[in-house]
Amino acid sequence: MPNQFSVQIHADGVAEVVLDRPPVNALNSLGWFSLAAQITALGQDPDVRVIVIRAEGRGFCAGVDIKELDADRNLIIAVNAGNFATFKAVHLNPVPVIVAVHGFVLGGGIGICGAADIVIAAEDARFGLPEVDRGAMGGAAHLQRMFGVQKTRYLFFTGEMIEAAEALRLGAIERVVPRERLRDEAMAVAAKIAAKSPAMIRIAKEALTGIEDGNLEAKYRWEQGFTLQAYLSPDSAETRRAFVEKREAKF
Repeated sequence: MPNQFSVQIHADGVAEVVLDRPPVNALNSLGWFSLAAQITALGQDPDVRVIVIRAEGRGFCAGVDIKELDADRNLIIAVNAGNFATFKAVHLNPVPVIVAVHGFVLGGGIGICGAADIVIAAEDARFGLPEVDRGAMGGAAHLQRMFGVQKTRYLFFTGEMIEAAEALRLGAIERVVPRERLRDEAMAVAAKIAAKSPAMIRIAKEALTGIEDGNLEAKYRWEQGFTLQAYLSPDSAETRRAFVEKREAKF
C-alpha cells in the first residue's frame, strides 16, 4: 500500500509531515494509525523540536475514507481508533505542533487542527465538519477547541463551511497568508520556536496543555460512542451510499 504521507526532519529540528493521498487526502484506517504512530515517534525523538503538518493537493484533508466505510461498515471501529490515536498524538505531543492548511479542511482535518498548538491557513482554506451529512459523529470537541460553542453547534448542525478570514476574525486560527506562502510561513514560525531551548519549550507545552478546560480526549471519546449509535441507523448507511453515488440522500 502506498504511503499516505511523508516525513522529513530538517537540520534545525523541525519535522515536516506532509499528507499526500490523492485525490482529497482522505486517509483510510491504516493511514490514520500510521500517522498517529509517526507523530508520536517524532515527539519522542530528542532531535525534533517542532512538528509541522501540511498537505499536498487540492486541500489539506477530507477526513476519513468514506468509500472504505461504505464497503465495510465494520471498519468504523478501526477508523474511530485511528482518529483518536492521531488527534491524541498531536494534542499531547511533547513538542509544539503547527498545522498549515489550504483548501478544504474537513472531518479528520478538523481533528488535527483542533488538537494542534498553532494553525496557519492559506487564504483559500475552508473549515467544516459535515459529520451529520455523512452519518457519523465526532470532531466537535476539536472544533469547539477552535471556535466557541455557538459557532461549533451552527457548523455541526448545518454542515456549512467557514472561510479562513472569518476563522481568523473569530480567533480560531493564528494567521492567514497567500497560498504560495503557506509552507514558508509555517516553517518560519516553526524555526523561531525551534531556536529556543528545547527543554523549556517541552516544559511549556506540557504546562499549557494542563491548564486547558476539560479533557479533550475524554470529550472526543464520548462523541465517538455516538458514532457507533449513528451507524446502527438506516439513515447513516443512506448518507454514505448517497455520497458514493454522488446524489442527494433520501430520508
